[in-house]
Amino acid sequence: MSKSRATAIGFLAVLLWSLLALFTVGSAPTPPLLLNAVCFTIGGTLGIVWTWQSGGLGQLRSISWKVYAFGTLGLFGYHALYFSALRMAPAAEAGLIAYLWPLLIVLLSGLLPGENLRLGHLIGACLGFSGAALIITGGGSAGFQAAHLPGYALALMCALTWSGYSVLSRRIGKTPTSSVAVFCVLTAVASWVLHFTFEETHWPETTLGWASTLALGLGPVGLAFYVWDIGVKQGDIQMLGTSSYAAPLLSTLVLVLAGIATPSWTLAIAALLITGGALLAARASLKR
Repeated sequence: MSKSRATAIGFLAVLLWSLLALFTVGSAPTPPLLLNAVCFTIGGTLGIVWTWQSGGLGQLRSISWKVYAFGTLGLFGYHALYFSALRMAPAAEAGLIAYLWPLLIVLLSGLLPGENLRLGHLIGACLGFSGAALIITGGGSAGFQAAHLPGYALALMCALTWSGYSVLSRRIGKTPTSSVAVFCVLTAVASWVLHFTFEETHWPETTLGWASTLALGLGPVGLAFYVWDIGVKQGDIQMLGTSSYAAPLLSTLVLVLAGIATPSWTLAIAALLITGGALLAARASLKR
C-alpha cells in the first residue's frame, strides 16, 4: 500500500471522530464506562468476525502479549483518563489540554527512524492547535484554576497516552491491523469490570439513544481505530497529526447542522487556522 493511500485511510478516523460528540450526546444518560464497554464490545466483535472471515486468526496467536498489553493500555488508558479529566475539571480547559495530542504526534514523530520534522510541520501543528483552542474555549480565555490541577494533569496524561500510542504503533508496524480487534475486546472487558465496580447502570432510554450507541460502536469507537492503525503505521504520521485538528472543527460543524450548536465567527476563524495548518503540513510533506 502506498504512503499516500495509507494516510488517506488514516484520515477516515478523523472524519469518524468528528461524529463522536453528536453520538455521545444522543447516547445520554448512559454513564461513560458503560458506554465505553458497549462500544468497544461492538467494535471488538466486528473486528474478530472480520479477522476470522479473512483467515487471520492464526496471526493473532503469534502476536506477543506485550503488543496486546500496549494496545489495550493505549485504547483503554486514553478513554479512562479523558472521562476522568472531564469529571475533575471544566470541560473546556480539560478538553483543550487533552487536544494537545495531535501537536505531540507531530513533535514525537520526528524521533522515528526515517522521519524528518520540518518547520512547516511545526507551524501547521501550532496553527491547528490555535484553531482547536478557539473552538474548545468558544473564543474566550480559558479560566485555568489551581483547584482543578488534578483534572488538568489527567488531561495532559490523556494527550501523552494517545500521542505515545499513535507514534509507538509505528515501531510495531509489522503487527497486523487485526490485532486492534483484540485491543478492543480487552478494553471492553476492562470497561465492563470497572463499570460494575464504580458506576450505576443506566441504559439508553430511547430508540435514538440506542441508535447513537450502536453508531458509536460501529464508527468513532470502532472502525476508527482500525483505519487509524493503518494510517499511523504505513502513512505520513506528521500529516495525520496535523490534519487531526480537523476533528474538533468538523465535530462543531456537525453539531451546528444538527441544531445543537450555534454558528459563529469563532468557528469561521478556527476553520481558517485549521485549514491553513493542514495545508502547511501537507506542503512540508510534499517537499520531503
